[in-house]
Amino acid sequence: MKLNVLGLFAVPVLIWGSTFYVIKFQLGVVDPTWSVSYRFILSGVILLGVAKLKKLNLLFTPPQHRFIFQQGILLFGLNYLLIYVAEEQLTSALVAVAFSTIVFLNILFGAIFLKRKSEKKVSVGALLGVAGTFLLFRNDLLDIRFDELPLFHLSICLLAVVIASLGNITSAYNQANSLPVLQTNAFGMLYGGIFIGIIALVSGRSIAFDFRIEYSFSLLYLSIFGSILAFGAYLTLVGKIGADKAAYVLIIIPVIAVFLSIIFEGYEFNIQVILGMFLILGGNLIVVQKKS
Repeated sequence: MKLNVLGLFAVPVLIWGSTFYVIKFQLGVVDPTWSVSYRFILSGVILLGVAKLKKLNLLFTPPQHRFIFQQGILLFGLNYLLIYVAEEQLTSALVAVAFSTIVFLNILFGAIFLKRKSEKKVSVGALLGVAGTFLLFRNDLLDIRFDELPLFHLSICLLAVVIASLGNITSAYNQANSLPVLQTNAFGMLYGGIFIGIIALVSGRSIAFDFRIEYSFSLLYLSIFGSILAFGAYLTLVGKIGADKAAYVLIIIPVIAVFLSIIFEGYEFNIQVILGMFLILGGNLIVVQKKS
């Protein structure tokens, strides 16, 4: 049974909201660059296996592979590499707020590259969502000494947001040109994972693997759920309703992450958090409501 729009929203929101917590089990022994490479190579191989079992078409022309490669490098490669670099010095709160602005970039790039006009309600909903995200992380943001903020890492973070948005637009372009989501993701994830692996080798990162259950199972979760299922649903959503509306998924994710933090890490649940969640969810209702 195919997921409807609400289901396509729910899948990446719930899964990516949980990956903030799961990623912690990836840290320690293995260099993060290799963990990202392992994740997407494994995801790509699994998806190619699924496509083969379902006897789906895996033959594409060189120009088509070029756009698949572009999607892979942007969405499953550089985007993740730059976020890891940025988070060496930036708080997760600042990164979450930065990524909430991707809605506006998707509107801009959609207009430039796809000639798509965005509805005014998307901008209104996005403003509410970004405001809600600020409220969710207000205390963390107030603790930041902006005079000591590493501008290089902040620039890297913002560049990651731009690259992720261009990846969204590339996926929308590929789907508009009849490239199927599953096979495109399969090759794209494989390309992205190999690309990050090459960067790890060139930069002298030590090849390692952590055979503990925590690392292995978290890698499987991130590969199957965090990559295959979440990206599959999200990029299908991009094709159905446009990159501008679909990007609202990335604004709702902090709500799930905060709930998990309240449960597992003792995050303080107060009126500020409640108001932030209401703004985010209210903005989401505005974005997804159908025209009367």
